[in-house]
Amino acid sequence: MTVVLETLAGLLVLVAAFFLLVGAIGLVRFPDVYMRLHAPTKASTLGVGGMLSASMLLAAAQGRASLAELLITLFVFVTAPVSASLMAQAALHLRLPSRAPLPREAMPRADEPEG
Repeated sequence: MTVVLETLAGLLVLVAAFFLLVGAIGLVRFPDVYMRLHAPTKASTLGVGGMLSASMLLAAAQGRASLAELLITLFVFVTAPVSASLMAQAALHLRLPSRAPLPREAMPRADEPEG
């Protein structure tokens, strides 16, 4: 049974590492603050959650309670979206421009009067 649990924990770590890598790449590659907020908050939450899930699984296999890992997971899942929202609000307050292209529906047409 321990080989199955260790394999499952290893898979969780690999999936978590993938999400953390994708979040880091998104942080570097995206052009503005709004897009940069999205990749790391979503990916890092999944990455840290996967790492802590693997830790909880191995702790349960050893017969010990994994209360610390559970509390850390809950803390990360609650604070990451809240901090991203507050950073986005601060960027909006500072009127930082976005480099995202406007959708076609939002662009004014030349033949329509403004108003």
